[in-house]
Amino acid sequence: MKSIDTLTHLISRLPGIGPRQARRIVFFLLREDDNFLSSFGDEIKGLKKNIKICKESFAYFYSEDSNESLHPIMQDASRENTLMVVEKDTDLESVEKSHLYHGRYFVLGGNLPVVSKDPEKAIRINELKSFIKKYKPTEIILALNANPEGDNTANYLQNELASFGVKISVLGRGFSTGTEIEYSDKETLNSALSNRG
Repeated sequence: MKSIDTLTHLISRLPGIGPRQARRIVFFLLREDDNFLSSFGDEIKGLKKNIKICKESFAYFYSEDSNESLHPIMQDASRENTLMVVEKDTDLESVEKSHLYHGRYFVLGGNLPVVSKDPEKAIRINELKSFIKKYKPTEIILALNANPEGDNTANYLQNELASFGVKISVLGRGFSTGTEIEYSDKETLNSALSNRG
């Protein structure tokens, strides 16, 4: 049972998966045939092979070119010169799938807990400032989750970025408290973007 326990522990580290769900997933995998398990294992092993992180926006992207360093969105000259700051890549994907926003993104890589002693370790604040200096966006949209950590992060960023003299807006409260951007539908995102301020 050691392999079952070890795999249960590993799966329970995934976001949103508790020990009970992890155990169910392990027993599901035990019932699958060897072809499925082999394909599943190969995909996990090769996950990072052609996935890169953009040197400017810090968003993940797929490329077979080892010299490629910019996300396709960063290379798209037709994008508007606005900047949407998101916590994680799944937020970027949700907004992008909605087709409601046509500017660039920056992935913070986390948020600030309400009691945070070292913001520079929790989020990419210095990298964000460098991005703003380089691209000089006309507007910075803080698209953070509607929870205490997201609000705290937005407040911190507004203070830190004020000196750039760029319009800073936050998503309107089309989101109810506790809502995560990655799970929001197109109508909710549209309302939040339209009512940003």
